Formats: sequence, C-alpha cells, structure tokens
Amino acid sequence: PCLTWPCSLLAEKTGKVLGEFCRCYKEQYGVALFNSVRYEIEGNGGPQPQLLHRKVPLEDHVIYSGNLFQYIEENKKWRNRFCVVPHNYGLVLYENKLAYERELPPRVLVNSAGYKVLTSVDQYLELVNNSLPGVTPKSGHSPILKCPTDFPLILWHPYARHYYFCVMTGKEQEKWRAVFQDCVRHCNNGISEDSKVEAPAFTDAVRMYRQSKEHYGTWDMLCGNETQVLSNLVMEELLPELRTTISPRLKGKAQERQRTWIQISDAVYRMVYEQTKAQYDAAMAKCEQERPQLESTIRTDMDQIITSKEHLASKIRAFVLPKAEICVRNHVQPYISSILEALMTPTSQGFAEVREVFFKEVTDLNMNIVNEGGLEKLAEYMEKLSHLAFHPVKMQSCYEKMDQLKLEGLQQRFDVSSTSVFKQRAQIHMRQQMDDAVYTFETLLHQELGKLQGKEDLCKSIQRILERVLKKYDYDSSTVRKKFFREALLQITIPFLLKKLAPTCKGELAKFQELIFEDFASFILVENTYEEVVLQSVMKDIMQAVKEAAVQRKHNLYRDSMVMHNSDPNLHLLGEGVPIDWGEEYSGQPEPESATDKRRRAKQVVSVIQDDEGVLPYEVGAEALLQPGSPEPREPEEPDPGAPPSSPDGVEKIREALAQESLASPKPRADVPSGATMQCAAPASPKPRADVPPEAKAPHVTPASSPAPGAETPSPSVGMACHQPSDKETGEEVAPPAGKCSPPQPMGTTESSEGVQTEF
Repeated sequence: PCLTWPCSLLAEKTGKVLGEFCRCYKEQYGVALFNSVRYEIEGNGGPQPQLLHRKVPLEDHVIYSGNLFQYIEENKKWRNRFCVVPHNYGLVLYENKLAYERELPPRVLVNSAGYKVLTSVDQYLELVNNSLPGVTPKSGHSPILKCPTDFPLILWHPYARHYYFCVMTGKEQEKWRAVFQDCVRHCNNGISEDSKVEAPAFTDAVRMYRQSKEHYGTWDMLCGNETQVLSNLVMEELLPELRTTISPRLKGKAQERQRTWIQISDAVYRMVYEQTKAQYDAAMAKCEQERPQLESTIRTDMDQIITSKEHLASKIRAFVLPKAEICVRNHVQPYISSILEALMTPTSQGFAEVREVFFKEVTDLNMNIVNEGGLEKLAEYMEKLSHLAFHPVKMQSCYEKMDQLKLEGLQQRFDVSSTSVFKQRAQIHMRQQMDDAVYTFETLLHQELGKLQGKEDLCKSIQRILERVLKKYDYDSSTVRKKFFREALLQITIPFLLKKLAPTCKGELAKFQELIFEDFASFILVENTYEEVVLQSVMKDIMQAVKEAAVQRKHNLYRDSMVMHNSDPNLHLLGEGVPIDWGEEYSGQPEPESATDKRRRAKQVVSVIQDDEGVLPYEVGAEALLQPGSPEPREPEEPDPGAPPSSPDGVEKIREALAQESLASPKPRADVPSGATMQCAAPASPKPRADVPPEAKAPHVTPASSPAPGAETPSPSVGMACHQPSDKETGEEVAPPAGKCSPPQPMGTTESSEGVQTEF
C-alpha cells in the first residue's frame, strides 16, 4: 500500500518537532557550558576511586561469533547466518562462516539500541497486537511469525524493523540471549559521558522538550546515540497520528495488515532519521561555532554570573519552596525509604555477585597455576581473566539480579513507565566495576612478577593481591551504589514534583525573566533555576535516607565518613602506563606474528558453542526448515568439501533437509519493505560514521569447561574481519556480484564504497 502521507508533510511535521528541540538544545548548551567551566574552576570532586580504570577495554577483538538462523522477510524463508559481535557491540551477519573468514562483505549490520530481546513467539505476538490496536488474527489463523524450533530469538523495536532468529538448543538460546542483551545494553548507552557539555545539554533539552508536552517521568526510548534518541522523540509524536491515518486503509488478513504496518513504520523511521541527523548536526555545528565566544564571556564574568544566578534563585526559592516543601512532606517523604529499599536489594545483590564471580575466577586461576605450572600458564589464564567484565554469559548471573527490581504501587504513584532505565544503568555500573577490579588486579600482579621466585611465591602473591583488590572493590562499590541510589531517587521524585507543582508555579515563572541581565541570558535560565529549587526541596530527605542506610551497614554500604586516603599512593601512576598484553609478553613466542596470522588466531570473549557431536549445526541454508508444504527438495549441488558429515542424532531429518541446499551464496537481496512505498523518492541514508570512541580491547574469556574453569577454547578459525560496522551505524547490506548492477536500495540505506548498505 502507498503511504498516504506525502514526504513533504512528513518532513514538515518532523521539522517542526526538531525546530522546537533545537531551540531547547541551544538554550541548554549555554547552561551546560557554564556549569562545565564552573566545575573546572571550583572542583568539588567526589571520593577518589580506589580501583584503576581501563581506558581502552575492547579494541579490535570479537565478543562472540556463531551460527544461527535468520528469517528473511522478503522471501519468507529462514537462512543460515554466521553472526559476529565485534568490540562495538554491533550485530554483523555474514552469509556463512567461510564468507567471514574470506573477509567478504556482511549481509546485515544491526545497531540494537532501543530493541527488546524476546525468547518467545507469544511475547512477540502480544507486542505486535498492541502496536496496531483492533487488528488481531482470529483464533486458528496463522500468526504473523512461525518459528521452526522451540528456541526463537527476536529483536523487537517499537518503530524500526524487527529481526527474527532461532537456534536448535536451549543452551544456544541462553547464550545468544545473553549476548544480544549485552549488545542492547551497550548500544542503549550511546551518549558519551566523557562529553561534559554536549551530553548534559542534549539530555536536558530532551527532558525540557518532553515536559513542555506534559510528558514527565522516565522515558524508555532515551536509547542510542543522539540522532537515534531524537528520531525516537519525533516518532513518539508522529506515530499516533500516522496509525490513525493508516490503520483504516490497510487491506488483507490481520497478519498481513500487521506486517504491512511494521514495514510502513520502519520506512517512516528511516526517513525521520535522515532528516533528524542533518538538522541536529547543523544545530551542533552552530553551537560549536559560538562556543569560543561564550566560553570567553563565562571566564571573564564568572563571578557576576554566579551572583546574578544566586539572586534569581533566591527570588524563585521564596516563591516556590513553601509549596514544594508541603508537596514533598505529603506526597514524597513517606515513600522515599520504600523506594530506596526496592532499589537497594537487587542492586546490592548484583554487586555482591560481581564480587563473587571475580573472587571465583581469580581463585580458579590460582588453583590452575598450582596444578599446571607457574609463569608458563599465567599468560594464558590472565588473557582470559582480563576481559571477564565483557563476557555476557559469565556476567549474566550479576545482571539477572536486577530483574527482581519492582516498584509495584510506587511505579504508578510516581508515573514511572518502566524500571528498565534503572536496571540497565545498574548493570552498566556492574560491568564497569568488574573491569576496574580485574584491571587493578592484573596491574598489581604485573608489577610483582619481577620479584617472584617460583610457583609458590606466585600463588601467595596472587592471593595477597586479590585481598587488596577486594577491599578496594568494596569501597568503590559502596560509592557507586550510593550515587546510583541518589540519582535514581531524584529521577523518580523530581518529575513527580514538577508535575504536581506545574498548575500553581509554572505559569508564574515568566515574571522572573526580568531579573536576568541580558548579557548573561545564555547561561542562566528561569526554568533550570526553578528545577534546581525543586530539587533542593527533596535532596535533603534523599541524602538523609541514603546516609541512614549506610550508617546501618545495610547491603554493605560504607558511611560517607569512611574515606580511604592514599592506601596505594603510586597505584594510579601504574594505571597510566602502557596496557599489558599478556599474550605477547609471556607467551614465549620466538617471532612476532604477522597481521594476517593474528587475525586468524584472534580470540573472542565467549566461545562458540559446539554440539555434542563436535559438529557446528546449520552449515548450509535452511529454507526447507520452515516450508513443510513446499515441493520436494532439490537435488544437492556439488557438495562442499569442507562440510561436516551428517549427524546421527535427533535432528538428522533437519540436517538432511538442510543438506539439499547449496553452500553457494544466494543472489544479492535488498532488504526493502515490500509494501512500504512512498509518494516520493526515499532520501539517501547517512554515510557510516566512526566518531564514537572505540570501546576497547578484548582478548579471550570463556565459560568453564576443561581442564580449568573459565578456559574453554574458541574455534581456531574465528578471526577478525575487515568489514565491521562503524560505532554508530547499522543497517542492511547488499554486495552485488562483480559485473552486475546494484539492486534497488531500501529506504533509508545507502551503499558504501565497500558494498555494505548501512542505516542509522
């Protein structure tokens, strides 16, 4: 069906939303710049962390790779894909493992920001039915999706296209689920915290814009990089109107209408993304151009700006504070301890599990050194330990603790749409604390190695360093959790207070504008100052609640007066040194490896699952798997000499069906939503960007197998491919065969010079 909105109307509506947002962003940019310069001058830093922070944890290494089935919507068939998850947590899908090893372009690149990982078709169908109210397949009719196995993996997004996968065993499903969830968690956290001006300006502008539309409280779609978040912001406003217009015009059976709606939503999302990126980049460039002049004014007139702001705050405080204090006393204060307890229990259990996993891994390492040899094996074990924090499966037991977080009645009272914001934030803190602990351990151990005499000294030193690191972890863990609790309490209570006070206070704020000198209007905003006053009204109660929890030693929290000063005065100097490469330094290799050999030997954080017979499943295409009523399978083409022998196990019939398919690559396809046509040509998508700081370096950490816990060996042929997604890009790709024309481009995608189509 044709999209009934012309592109000009879509562009107009998108431009209107972005115009309002960019005005908010420009205002918040000046405030954020002032706050940044003021902090730089005045300091006010918090407690000094005891653990070291690794600067580049996962550069140029693979987190995971393996085979799974993907459902191809264009031909309604399932095909085998070899999926690689590189250091930037993009999902990269190749035709097969051979295509990956030969460095051929990938078939699909996916940025999973904003997606949900589902392991049940019923879960997916419920979300699909809710996305288009009034269109539900009748009982007994075929649903929109059928899965050939009992182990689906579905990536669902409220606006963008969906991705459908499945595997053969529950063990594989659990491992892939952990990997996918780690990808989503990482990609959702796409706004760099290293930016002290742009990041707070952006997030405050999003919050101010949504509050101007009466949307208070947390927002689940604050996911991904800035352009993705803004696209979600636009879609939040456009989608209801689009659905109202489109839904009555959809034809066919219920499942066909659902499928068409998903395609239309995806097409609109891509077009919105294109316009959003261009408009936001222009606003950013303009602010950056004005920054030197603004910063010069701030540094010259800092004292006068501070005085002017304090004068404004005193006037607003006199007007707002009495009302705010009554609201806090009646509607917030009685519930702070309940909210805090609900947050503390699962979060502290998760951090305790991080400590336990770290302790177990180091203890196992020490035992293996005792049993198998000293320094000869140390490099191998340390290389695996060094990226424990980035092992989705081993960290899963820590992350799962946050699933217990439930605010129950408090969630409705304070208009918290979902707890996922707090869960993911706590999980990111867990991963960071684990990596800090591991990095501190390996740095201290590396320093000691030159002084050790034999295996016995090495084991004693490992135990001693472990105890030191655990003490540091306990202190830093307490500091991080207390800060997280305070921030979460503010995120829950401040929007509630602002909404409660809006009818009596917000309309009166305009009269305070005259108190701001025109020269300082870029750095002082009435709205921001008003929110600071509201924050002050509840901050005392929040600080007191967290302090009391620490005094009572609840959940192993330390009191604020417990400060570890200079326990290791030279430790942070060690952290500034050259990163340790255990493999190169202690592997005993006589000659340096070539770049090609290193790529072939590249290790990954999570090992590929091997089935019980030692044969990787789905070495060939899988169309027959979902086509029970299809004609007899074709005669097999020339067999691949490297294909594994058929398996005698319970999936023999499936393997025989799969064996009918050739390993030859299928014809190039363009992942075009078949029904999502527009009334004008689709715009070109952005070129791949590489402006996100690299995530860092990850050798090999694996789940326990043999002979030592945590020492499973990866598939030796897993290597790094040259075609990896840029840190902010995703999409579908089609690489046409040599000498043939490129197939039609899907909306919102573009073909790069390497033949890979990318989006977002």
